[in-house]
Amino acid sequence: MGQFDPEAYWEKRLRASTGLTGVGYLGLGEPFNRWMYRVRQAVFARVARTHLPRIAGLDVLDIGSGTGQYLDAWRSLGAARIVGSDLTVTAVERLSQAMPDVRVLRMDISDSAALPDDRFDAITCMDVLFHVVDDAKLEQALANLKRLLKPGGVLFLSDIFVHGQDHKQEHFTTRSLATYTAALERNGLRVVQRHPVFHLLNRPLDSDSPLLHRWWGLVMRLCKLHPGLGGALAAAVYPLELLLVRLRREGVSAEIMVCVPQA
Repeated sequence: MGQFDPEAYWEKRLRASTGLTGVGYLGLGEPFNRWMYRVRQAVFARVARTHLPRIAGLDVLDIGSGTGQYLDAWRSLGAARIVGSDLTVTAVERLSQAMPDVRVLRMDISDSAALPDDRFDAITCMDVLFHVVDDAKLEQALANLKRLLKPGGVLFLSDIFVHGQDHKQEHFTTRSLATYTAALERNGLRVVQRHPVFHLLNRPLDSDSPLLHRWWGLVMRLCKLHPGLGGALAAAVYPLELLLVRLRREGVSAEIMVCVPQA
């Protein structure tokens, strides 16, 4: 495995695209990724309202803001002060221009020297930490997230918490639920609950169901055949997806893990 440079990787991806393909699932096209983000935002809004009964008046931070999807989500939920952050110059510049009312920091969450002095009532770190492939940097990132939370604050962490073994690739690491839970505990964070985000509209990495894997193969083929076909399929499945993830306790792909500082 070569030495992964996350800053260079994301600068290149974001410069090459102004849309969701820059931050979304490579190879599925803009239409399908747009529906994937609609699912993410709908699930996040439900989870946030469940764990934050009073969102108005809160100070919130989003880690790895990218194209600003979760900044928009916090706006819709009525957070009082929203701070975004990203590793890349490209994202910080674009978000600062598009959202002049939002403070956007250039920050690497795995670097404690880059942290602001602020503390926050709630933090979103969505689909970010599986790109922190170095285990020591993951530990530092979790310690930094804990440091940025106010006492009684809530961390919303989205990742794929598999029930099998950790699996490392060059720019993506799938860590097990046990690995994640232990790392969170070592860094002063306690898991309150997990909420599935996808069942049909993301790769079922944490499932051994042949039916689900055949379904995902069909999705990939349609998206490669024509992005519009993938988008139409996702639009048709969207209502069922929201129902399934509301009913299920365990996810087959990404989940939102809700964490709080340990007492």
